[in-house]
Amino acid sequence: MSSKDSPNEEMPAAISRRDFLKAAGTSALALALGEVLAGNADAAPLNKPNIVLILADDLGYAELGVQGCKDIPTPHIDSIAHNGVRFTNGYVSCPVCSPTRAGLMTGRYQQRFGHEFNPSRPTIRQPDFGLPLSETTIAERLKALGYVTGMFGKWHLGFEPKFQPQRRGFDEFFGFLGGQHHYLTTNEDPGNPILRGTKTIDRIDYTTDAFAREAASFIERHHNKPFFLYLPFNAVHAPLESTQKYLDRFGSIADKKRRTFAAMTSAMDDAVGRVLAKLREHNLEKNSLIFFVSDNGGPTAQTTSGNAPLKGFKGQVFEGGIRVPFLMQWKGHIPAGQVIDDPVISLDVLPTALVAAGGRLNPDMKLDGVDLMPYLTGKSRTKPHDQLFWRFGTQWAVRVGDWKLECHGQKEAELYNLADDIGEKSDLSAQNPTKVKELKGIYNEWNAELMEPRWGRPGAARP
Repeated sequence: MSSKDSPNEEMPAAISRRDFLKAAGTSALALALGEVLAGNADAAPLNKPNIVLILADDLGYAELGVQGCKDIPTPHIDSIAHNGVRFTNGYVSCPVCSPTRAGLMTGRYQQRFGHEFNPSRPTIRQPDFGLPLSETTIAERLKALGYVTGMFGKWHLGFEPKFQPQRRGFDEFFGFLGGQHHYLTTNEDPGNPILRGTKTIDRIDYTTDAFAREAASFIERHHNKPFFLYLPFNAVHAPLESTQKYLDRFGSIADKKRRTFAAMTSAMDDAVGRVLAKLREHNLEKNSLIFFVSDNGGPTAQTTSGNAPLKGFKGQVFEGGIRVPFLMQWKGHIPAGQVIDDPVISLDVLPTALVAAGGRLNPDMKLDGVDLMPYLTGKSRTKPHDQLFWRFGTQWAVRVGDWKLECHGQKEAELYNLADDIGEKSDLSAQNPTKVKELKGIYNEWNAELMEPRWGRPGAARP
């Protein structure tokens, strides 16, 4: 896939992890680390890097320049890949919003604690809906390590006070609690206002711009101490809304829906650029571990978001619903320009950030994610995950190596070899009954550890 240069500096061409390690060995890594030690004296302590987690909403697999998109430039987001790593097999733990966020915040498969579905709309309050208080968030874990924590954007993990961000480890919060929000107004849904902390905001210009401003302000106010910045945009989730400023960039796109989607994506790219620029302004870029992930695949019919060459959409455990853009950057620590094909999952964000921050991964945490840094620096030659799992009501899937067995509510499961068939076009279950039986057994063993959903549709998926 082609990639665009960063607007700020010349980036190296993408190289594979294997080629980098073969060509550079450990000496290049030592040199890079030495550069960080020599050039980062004004930043936060090296053993406490800033953690920046940027989450797009409903952004499909194919909607970034580095992912092959041709009609919407995304130079700022692309720069994260150029400066670090792009995972071609980056997954989330659910094909819809709230469960993915529950897994992201905890580093655990959210079905382990019953957070399997989205809630009802805010106007139909479900008092029990929310990330269970028994679970520890990434914000709480980093706060315990001395980090100041801020969140700016979409929460979607509980409406009641006990579930809200500032009760779950965040020192600062500016955003909304529900699953979606209009971009240009604050009060279209009285049950889901824009909040600063717990106080309602009366007006807003454009949510994407506002969340970026708040994030940049957070960095400005806390650049002398280690911070955790969580920036979950509502872009590019429906409704399709943009200001004229961004629409004017895409006058050549005739389709009105696609033009608005392009404008929204471009606005999000500008917002990411604003955050990256603020890090550079304070000499923090080399001491900031940055993640960019989408919460699920794109809902193509609704927004035009594309998932090509993957099959399926948001809400499905086909690859198009769960495989997403997944980028990381930590200059001087993660070799630049890597493209890695080994599967990773959003559950890996918490353990990776925690270890980078000086924390330890204890078995008592019962995490399903892993620290990715050893794989990115060449310290580990194994793959991060041998097995990955999904359960979403009557849908389920398991990936073991290149094999993926999945069920979409039908009687018989389908088997695909993703190395040969990324688009899941050829069901190989009839030709490989032994492999089907093997993967069903692996899924059943994992599924037996899970809870029934605490809300939403009854009937958990079983082969």
